[in-house]
Amino acid sequence: MRAPRDGHRQQGQGAAETPAEAAHDARRVALAWLPPASYRRWRDVGIRGYRPDGLADRAFRGRHASRNQAFCDLMVRTGLRVSEQVSLTRFELPEPDPQRVYHPTTLPVVIAKRGSGRVIYIPRSVLRAVWDYMTFERAEAVEHARAQGRYEALADPLIVEDPTHPRVRRVQPDGRVRWVGVDRLGHRERARLLLRTPDGLEPAVLWLDEEGMPIGVHAWKKVFATANQRCARASVNLRCHPHALRHTFAVVTLEQLQRGHLRDLEQMNPGQRHSYQMVFGDPLRWVSLRLGHRSTQTTLVYLHTLAELEFETKLALVPDDDEWEPPELHSDDLAAELAARQGPALDAGEDSEPAG
Repeated sequence: MRAPRDGHRQQGQGAAETPAEAAHDARRVALAWLPPASYRRWRDVGIRGYRPDGLADRAFRGRHASRNQAFCDLMVRTGLRVSEQVSLTRFELPEPDPQRVYHPTTLPVVIAKRGSGRVIYIPRSVLRAVWDYMTFERAEAVEHARAQGRYEALADPLIVEDPTHPRVRRVQPDGRVRWVGVDRLGHRERARLLLRTPDGLEPAVLWLDEEGMPIGVHAWKKVFATANQRCARASVNLRCHPHALRHTFAVVTLEQLQRGHLRDLEQMNPGQRHSYQMVFGDPLRWVSLRLGHRSTQTTLVYLHTLAELEFETKLALVPDDDEWEPPELHSDDLAAELAARQGPALDAGEDSEPAG
């Protein structure tokens, strides 16, 4: 994936905004996304508090850099919406498996936008970073909240008694008891969801603030805004918002899958290609499912983004103005050029390739 050239139009500062046309003459859509190298630079300076030269900034006072980095990396590598990611619980977090490069987990229908529940795939390195956050920073916040008695003081909590069977007890208006699985709880209910452990109660929601309480969408947007401000102060011309990470996942993943898909197909005969398509499907459809789109027509915008990038890559090979238009010549120079043209004719083998 090549980074857009300086000539690209930009949204804000630095985020690549590539015009992409939807199918069937639909309205033009501009996507804000970051090439991987630009994302890492924005993350390292804005989220981790590094200097532009890649060294640690001793003046940085951010206390939650590792948590925020894990959150951003999870989003950019899975395509989750911020509203979906903030409601993930530890029950949706898979255990690391050294035999797997990507770890599948299911995003429940009730917290997916428009009910687009789906399987997402978490890269091994990202999953390891999230578990590191769980083991250290999150555990410290939970311990602090327990010492303050915050969880016992919550009004109307939903408590999971057995983590091997994540469900909560509800009393119906008629007095009957009903057990409801965590995978059927929506955003607001998950914010009240607690897990009883041998050490005491703790939230089931994955992402917690320093007080040990769930972090909402608005607070995460402030994290991005602060990161953008830090980049601006460091003269790093990059900006990012949560949905741009979703666009980034889509564009980069589709580009990589398309490249491998075409490489595989070109080595097959028609019968083999048909069998391959039946088994592996189409990269556009795969990305569409990961994003939770109802139709691949919605995902086509990312395919058109790739077409724009390919076009601009080829356009870079077109000569610039200096090559199209010769420099102005004085009369003496013009006479010398005309005289030079009267030199010996080219050999037969030279007329297919210009000199130089």
